[in-house]
Amino acid sequence: MAFCIITDSASDVPENVIKEYNLHVIPTPVTIEGKDYFDGETIFPDDFYAIQASGKNIMTYHVSQFMFYEHFLPFAQRADEVLYLCFSTGIAGTYNAAKLAYEEILEEYPDFKLTIIDTKCASLGYGLVAERLLHMQRNGAPKELLIEAARFFCEHMEHSVTVSELDYLFKGGRLTRTSFLAGTVLDIKPIIIVDEKGSLKAVEKTRGWKKAQKRILDMVGEKGKNLENQVIGVCYGMDREAFEYLKSELRARYHIKGILEGRVGCAIGAHTGPSILGIVYLNETDSKYEEYLK
Repeated sequence: MAFCIITDSASDVPENVIKEYNLHVIPTPVTIEGKDYFDGETIFPDDFYAIQASGKNIMTYHVSQFMFYEHFLPFAQRADEVLYLCFSTGIAGTYNAAKLAYEEILEEYPDFKLTIIDTKCASLGYGLVAERLLHMQRNGAPKELLIEAARFFCEHMEHSVTVSELDYLFKGGRLTRTSFLAGTVLDIKPIIIVDEKGSLKAVEKTRGWKKAQKRILDMVGEKGKNLENQVIGVCYGMDREAFEYLKSELRARYHIKGILEGRVGCAIGAHTGPSILGIVYLNETDSKYEEYLK
């Protein structure tokens, strides 16, 4: 019997973390020209963005109740206890499907314990939560503290995000036609956060790609807390040069403890396009967790 931390692939947890901790990741489905693929299992970022650039029809949908049942069942059979970090309900219906699957499994395995946390985070926002919890668990943190820390980290996670291309936000209904046309002509780049409901929300505009990158870096200093003791998450779609710039500036400006590097996969990338850049960090810390994060 073990206490297992798991998540889904919309968390964009880096492959090295998955391998290091033997993390169970439930793949998010994506449909391309009518054919189903599974993020991180049968399709990966480079291939996905190449397909997206070709103009093929792409649709995403959340992990179904049946898929969750199949992934939860082995844990129930082994009598393991599970903490599942779930994609935000503000973006997808993943939480409800997971809850229904859990209720179904309880009919067969009434003693199965599963804590499902609606992270209200996206991409590496909760990928960072997963990595931090796994680090704490390795250092001996008890399960009660891990569950408590998971809720704390999710509640205090900030997302500072921008994109260079507006086409995908417009196609997904997150930009009006007027904003899309004006933004394209004027080289406007949106600054996006994940709000308290766990939804993507454009809160500012900048002119020019470099200014957008500088703005999300500034937001880390404005909202982040105790940055010198934080591992910060940085993720990107295809713009490796901008990604390297963000990492360099974070180290120079804030003297951060470390960086968790991630690639944005299908779940978010399908709606933002390949130019997405994001920084995730905490706006509050708690010393009770620090001893397990050394």
